[in-house]
Amino acid sequence: MNTAYHSGSLAVQAREGVQDIAAHVGRSITPGIRPIAAAFLEAQPMLMLGTADAEARVWATLLTGAPGFVRATGPHTVSVAAPLPEGTPDGAPVGTLALDPRTRRRMRLNGTARTSARGFTIEAEQVFSNCPKYLQKREWYGSEPVGPEAGAARHGEALTPDQVRRIRAADTFFIATAAPDGLDTSHRGGNPGFVRVDTPSELSWRDYPGNSMFLTLGNLEEDGRAGLLFLDWETGLTLQLSGLAHTVYDSEGRVTRFRVDRTIETPAGSPLRWSPPEYSPANPKLWSPS
Repeated sequence: MNTAYHSGSLAVQAREGVQDIAAHVGRSITPGIRPIAAAFLEAQPMLMLGTADAEARVWATLLTGAPGFVRATGPHTVSVAAPLPEGTPDGAPVGTLALDPRTRRRMRLNGTARTSARGFTIEAEQVFSNCPKYLQKREWYGSEPVGPEAGAARHGEALTPDQVRRIRAADTFFIATAAPDGLDTSHRGGNPGFVRVDTPSELSWRDYPGNSMFLTLGNLEEDGRAGLLFLDWETGLTLQLSGLAHTVYDSEGRVTRFRVDRTIETPAGSPLRWSPPEYSPANPKLWSPS
């Protein structure tokens, strides 16, 4: 992986006519971890991690710990006090997203992960921040992780009625995508209902205007594998989906369609508890499919 856009992102940028904007914004992507980025990482109690398992399925996973469980140990290295998800090969590419709902700040760090005595390290290859658009503001209850231990994970191949209800009520999810040069994890937000459940195995959502990088959609141009993570902010339940996605371009914009292949629901999968949201003023009105 390098700091330049790959062919998938370049193709989407050209289709949307934003090459100049993307080239300017892309200068913010660096391989180094600046002091302000290191301080932001060390203050976070959670980290979203995108990986591919032994069967090449892509997953987005939530990692949590007391602030400091993620910390920069050098200008290009991050140490995470948590294990890599089961099935992730040592030396595999990963994509991470650190997000702070309290301040609506977020940053992405992509690179190569290796196991360590503390958990694992990431050799950073892409580091950059994103704007606060579509981030819902939430307050964290407590200065350290709280809540009961995680319950037994429930595996499936399609959404249950309760999972459908949760997704339709969601205002946020996280998406991990893959490409030949690595993995990336990003955020999607909107008013509840912005994710549509078309069938128990199919989701769709409209792609809102953003930074014009088109890293997620660019990855989907090259490789349709994707992993979604939905979080119940108040109970800690996590819902992970793995499957394939593609983007449809029409006169009204861009719609991403996702097919569910595997599901993992973990009661109290997160020990963190957050307040109800203050919705982003940037959230668009809900859309109707054409």
